[in-house]
Amino acid sequence: MSLPDGRTADAPGPAEERPRLGVVFTVIAAGVAMANLDVFIVNVALPDIGHQFSGTSLASLSWVLNAYAVVFAALLVPAGNLADRVNPRIAYLSGIVLFTLSSVLCALAPGIWFLVGARVLQAVGAALLIPSSLGLLLATAPQQKRLASVRGWTAISGVASALGPVLGGLLTELSWHWVFLVNVPIGVAALLGGLRVLPRVASRDLPRADVLGAAVLTAAIALVALGLVKGDDWGWASEKFTGALVLGVLGLVWFTVRSARHASPVLPLPLFRFRGFSPSSFSNVLFAVAFAAMLLSAVLWCQDVWHWSAVRTGLAIFPGTLLPPALAMSIGPVIHRFGSSVVAFTGCVVFGAGIAWWLTLLEPDAGYASGMLPGMLLTGIGVGLTLPTLISAGVSGLPPQSFSTGSGVITMARQAGTVLGISLLVATLGTGAAHQADAFDRGWEMTLGATAAAAIASLFVGSIGKTSHQTETKATQPTQPTGTAQAAKAPEGTGGA
Repeated sequence: MSLPDGRTADAPGPAEERPRLGVVFTVIAAGVAMANLDVFIVNVALPDIGHQFSGTSLASLSWVLNAYAVVFAALLVPAGNLADRVNPRIAYLSGIVLFTLSSVLCALAPGIWFLVGARVLQAVGAALLIPSSLGLLLATAPQQKRLASVRGWTAISGVASALGPVLGGLLTELSWHWVFLVNVPIGVAALLGGLRVLPRVASRDLPRADVLGAAVLTAAIALVALGLVKGDDWGWASEKFTGALVLGVLGLVWFTVRSARHASPVLPLPLFRFRGFSPSSFSNVLFAVAFAAMLLSAVLWCQDVWHWSAVRTGLAIFPGTLLPPALAMSIGPVIHRFGSSVVAFTGCVVFGAGIAWWLTLLEPDAGYASGMLPGMLLTGIGVGLTLPTLISAGVSGLPPQSFSTGSGVITMARQAGTVLGISLLVATLGTGAAHQADAFDRGWEMTLGATAAAAIASLFVGSIGKTSHQTETKATQPTQPTGTAQAAKAPEGTGGA
């Protein structure tokens, strides 16, 4: 059985002793949805948080998003290792407790940096519960239902992403504190349910994860982000900016060298030798830059330029977030017909068309239907075509026992790209420029550049996932063993958490 660190483990006992799959999936879904929901909820609430803590700059506000993404990215693989060494059940329940308590701390934050610190604790909780939840699900599901269970697990993040903007807008109308307090009843329910129904999976004797490497990765990404968001204040030629950037890059180089030598690295470098994994991972980073910048720019435009309420902003973003989950669940046949590179490239082009629409036609006096909505729909279609295709292409080139590890690395890459995208947007908007409509042109030009780079990188993914006509014909014949055909496929159209 494949667990989040890519190794295998035995089921907790005979099939009749397993807890009911539906009940376990419900408990796991609650935790995974909570961790994913918070990302989109907080995006919508960000301007209100800035108003609460008057005098807080956009650069400082960006750390409410970046702190979560940086720590989650760095701890995802080590937390999966810890879950296997200790016990996935204990790791999941501990993650739920930490995420819930830190959500309360976020809601009670008296200042911006207290909130950022609480978000770091949230990220630690999410890193504990996300990989351990997959291990628990695989330990519960019978062999013939594991693939469907994994697809259901990955679909949770898509549903949470779609609901996030609207729910975030509604809660922020009451108070931004509620975007964090909403996690409390979900977390309590998941904890109580988990104590009753989650399977007890034996711990395993594994090499300890590279905690020092995770710390250096966290610091390196944070330094690069710090240099970018403070560059306008410090000066782009200043010693502070140059020092932060150089130290961040040196930290990433040291981290890479250490990963090549450590017995249980945060970044398993041998994965990059497999066909398609390197270009897919690199494309994921670049596309995450564009996606993060697009989403934050839409929120800031609605609230700072149009002066819309949080709930109206959430409803404005909702059509775009609704499309990716629907496309992700149905993109498999298209990938099989045309190949991953064609589909991902097309998705990048459509996404870029949405950004170009805003750059050309979105003005302060433009209406929503003619100004923002077309771009929101195009970017939503682009995300739905590109993101699940790149993830599927990256995992498809790996041996089955490395699916979970590969998915974890790709998720880590996406989080790193998210940090870079938010930081670059803040840098291009400039200090205090979020209130000036023309400043968004620079942000969208940067977003277009990242999208173009992702499109070019996706061309190197190749025809992974493409099925020849002969194979398609054989697959439709009644003599084809259905179980074998399905079990051989890597997860398609999945976004991960």
